[in-house]
Amino acid sequence: MDHTGAPLLDALAEYRELGRYGFTPPGHRQGRGADERVRRILGAETFGSDVLGNSGLDDRKASGGYLARAEELMADAVGADYAFFSTCGSSLSVKAAMMAVAGGSPGLLVARDSHKSIVAGLIFSGVQPRWITPRWDAERHLSHPPSPEQIRETWERYPDAAGALIVSPSPYGTCADIRGIAEVCHDRGKPLIVDEAWGAHLPFHDELPTWAMDAGADVCVVSVHKMGSGFEQGSVFHLQGDLVERERLSACADLLMTTSPNVMVYAALDGWRRQMVEHGNELLSAALKLAGQLRADIEDIPGLHVLEDELLGAEASHDLDRMQVLIDVGEIGLSGYQCADWLRENARIDVGLSDHRRIMATLSMADDESTTRRLLDALLSLSAAAPEIPAPEPIRLPDPQDLELETTMLPRDAFFGAVDTVEMKSAAGRIVAEQLTPYPPGIPVAVPGERLNEAVIDYLVTGVRAGMMVPDAADSSMRTVRVVAD
Repeated sequence: MDHTGAPLLDALAEYRELGRYGFTPPGHRQGRGADERVRRILGAETFGSDVLGNSGLDDRKASGGYLARAEELMADAVGADYAFFSTCGSSLSVKAAMMAVAGGSPGLLVARDSHKSIVAGLIFSGVQPRWITPRWDAERHLSHPPSPEQIRETWERYPDAAGALIVSPSPYGTCADIRGIAEVCHDRGKPLIVDEAWGAHLPFHDELPTWAMDAGADVCVVSVHKMGSGFEQGSVFHLQGDLVERERLSACADLLMTTSPNVMVYAALDGWRRQMVEHGNELLSAALKLAGQLRADIEDIPGLHVLEDELLGAEASHDLDRMQVLIDVGEIGLSGYQCADWLRENARIDVGLSDHRRIMATLSMADDESTTRRLLDALLSLSAAAPEIPAPEPIRLPDPQDLELETTMLPRDAFFGAVDTVEMKSAAGRIVAEQLTPYPPGIPVAVPGERLNEAVIDYLVTGVRAGMMVPDAADSSMRTVRVVAD
């Protein structure tokens, strides 16, 4: 296919050149009605591009086919059979995939280290999760994606499940053996969904971990805003093979999708696809070289250690995205939460992930030596300042087996049923009715329908005291928790 065009961007340019005007939403009328103070910050060009999709960018019948052609080009660019754009992030895309594969079925194999959006999909759909236990590094309190052998063992326990869902790359940049896992699923005639939200860039360079579609996944979800150059909420889900019906997947997405998608988000996805086809290999080659140098330079900073070998191997992950620079800060005597706060306050630097002993700097093809130099200077200053920063509050880290909570109810039934609000200190043995998710990285410690234990309660309570955020809980201070009513 000819990838030099961008149907949505071209249509938007034509819309503006023709001076179209709609007596339709959005009510700001290309910025005419927006407050000047808002226009001054957001820019008049932004409002000029915020137009209705149908009866706006396209006619009421969508006869221009701009979106359809953009999705065809995206699928061709990455080697999928079909691609679907979403303006509601991968949180929507993964829910649509779950419903298409497992809606009305006896269950879905789900990696227990999945993002909270997947748990939300379980609550919304009523699907029974059949948990796949991740591989735990007990020393570092870090989970790795499951292995093909773990997937096979889970299938043996739950042969009637409709399919399997894994996350790869993980929020820590670690990657699963997708090819091996896909083979295990396909031996049973069952589809594999990969939540590859952090992997939009993977199809465009051979030195990056294997792209899920190339490895045999049936449905793959990517967040272009994470590792690409799309706007926030820009997501694409890809489909190949005949184990998941295209029309069913599209219909499930339609159930969840907004009827007023943001044309700018669509257009940015379209433009990013063209950019990557034309220049992606060159851009990512430079980014990977930059990441390699950055990793080496950080390793030379006193007290900081870039994790790499520890994340790979038979008992760890299959591969690693080295543009995700995971930094252990334990030796400088601080928590990751403290380091993230110090960097924001003192160096005007934000990091995307922080936990009890790590921070992560995510590089993209937009970075260069000036941005990495700024990060290195900030980390050098942090290392020097560390002795003057008060020691972190201690966190009681549970053993891996204590994190495997007993599932007693469907997540949907626990979430929507009658609830009590109880003191956290007295909640051991109660069935939790809400997600309890340290964020980032957004992996729930407790899922609705699981029975709380003392170890998880201590972890959450002491974690919040030390700087952990649990934003989806009704009481984010962790003094109380919502549980299923007796």
